[in-house]
Amino acid sequence: MRLARYRRWLYSSSALALLLFSPIFSLFIEAFQIDTELLAQLWQSVLPTYISNSLFLVLGVVALSVLFGLPAGWIMARYQLPGHKILEWALVLPLAMPGYVVAYIYTDIFDYTGWIQSQLREWMGWQTAADYWFPDLRTLPGAALMLALVLYPYVYLLTRASFLEQSPTLQEAAKMLGASSQRRFFFISLPLIRPALIGAMILVAMETLADFGTVSYFAVNTLTTAITDAWLNYGSLATAAQLSLCLVGMVVCLIWLEKMSRRRQQIYQKGKGMAGNDRRVLKKSYQYLLLGYCWSIVALGFLLPVCVLLDYALQAIDAIQWQTMLSNSATSLSLAFLVAIFASLLALPLVLTKRLFTNTRIVSFLQLGGVGYAMPGTVLAIGILGPFTAADFFINDAMSWFGLPEPGLILTGTLIALIFAYVVRFIAIAIGSQDSSLARISLNLDMASRCLGYYPMTMFRKVHIPLMWRGVIAGIALIFIESMKELPAALLLRPFNVETLPTVVYQYVKTEQLQLGAMPALLIVAVGLFPLIFFNRSLEQGIS
Repeated sequence: MRLARYRRWLYSSSALALLLFSPIFSLFIEAFQIDTELLAQLWQSVLPTYISNSLFLVLGVVALSVLFGLPAGWIMARYQLPGHKILEWALVLPLAMPGYVVAYIYTDIFDYTGWIQSQLREWMGWQTAADYWFPDLRTLPGAALMLALVLYPYVYLLTRASFLEQSPTLQEAAKMLGASSQRRFFFISLPLIRPALIGAMILVAMETLADFGTVSYFAVNTLTTAITDAWLNYGSLATAAQLSLCLVGMVVCLIWLEKMSRRRQQIYQKGKGMAGNDRRVLKKSYQYLLLGYCWSIVALGFLLPVCVLLDYALQAIDAIQWQTMLSNSATSLSLAFLVAIFASLLALPLVLTKRLFTNTRIVSFLQLGGVGYAMPGTVLAIGILGPFTAADFFINDAMSWFGLPEPGLILTGTLIALIFAYVVRFIAIAIGSQDSSLARISLNLDMASRCLGYYPMTMFRKVHIPLMWRGVIAGIALIFIESMKELPAALLLRPFNVETLPTVVYQYVKTEQLQLGAMPALLIVAVGLFPLIFFNRSLEQGIS
């Protein structure tokens, strides 16, 4: 009886992992369809440029994100500053800001017709662009800067958590040996947070490869834009799938590099960690310098864009179609809420089954369920479209064979495909959050509950879930934020006459009318703030 209960958990979780992996498997099948002519033409003309642009964009965004996030994480973990609590969560706020909105705002400010250049021409007496030089933001480095401003919180969050987990006795011992603060940072603190730093860099790199709105607006051709063009402009789903495999290959290389970096590092965190009273209090001049740095990146990534959006919204408040905007808002909110709940519920059996089985093969197989997070929304849309379209045809043919009216496009013509794409893409967030919470629960509780006859559903319901609820809620909050911002999958899989807030904002950005899309953009940001603050507080309490 006990073995049968364990097998039911294993079989059901394995089936769920296969279902979540099915879009990637479908992508491989679609890629082997015969349509090599277009791919050969792209390879001879523009594909090498697309690949090199993707690589350089990833390198630029990762480098800038580390430049912004790593010092901020060290400052918040090591020093006590005025307004420390406010600044801790303020540094996370740019995660709620869509990258393409930030790109439009800064382009509007720094473009030839923008405020900066207009004032310079007025002050200096310049007449045309030939009279002076000004950096062009609509370039690959400009796109890297815009993405880094909204992605650096990944680096900040993970590195700050690792810095806080370090024992202060290591710093004291090094200080007694005569090591300067710079040497203590580079030779003690930084090597110890290497796993967290590399993990954050991988997250930033994957988010960069998944971006469509920013690179599309800046006309920076990457693999993501090439996939969309091959599908929508050339009408070749097979070519889009083949290009998607190139992108998947890049992601796999990133994950492999992350695992290789941790292969020889076995013990990297020991000690009770830092408490609030372990933070150093600096001189006033140094405090102002560090505060200026931290608040500068908050202002650039969040405060300035929000102020500009508020100004745009007030200018266009009379032209806003409130009924349409409320309808789109309701669609986005309900979609994000359903995805967050479904993804968290589906993650529970995967996480809890890994708790039951220590076999590495079983654990590796169940990890297939979280692979979707490494896939951009464009790639997942292609992988989902094939099997869902086939399923729609099968259902209609079956209904026709039984003499019943055909229901039409049940899967691809409704929000079901979009919800499934979101769940596949973001369930890894729920798995990671729940896994980390479950890992803090002692295995002794499992043995005690088994002695009381709890196998295994009762044990999870009465023991594990009440103790890991904070991780479950934190995962729901983060998935909700990501679902509210997701653009590529929504652009490609949404039904006709259905718009989400990101698709509305992107269309206004693309037509240089963000004034009309400012209010929906503000709604995206505002709705994401509360879950983001809760997630940050959950992370702090998890550290302490």
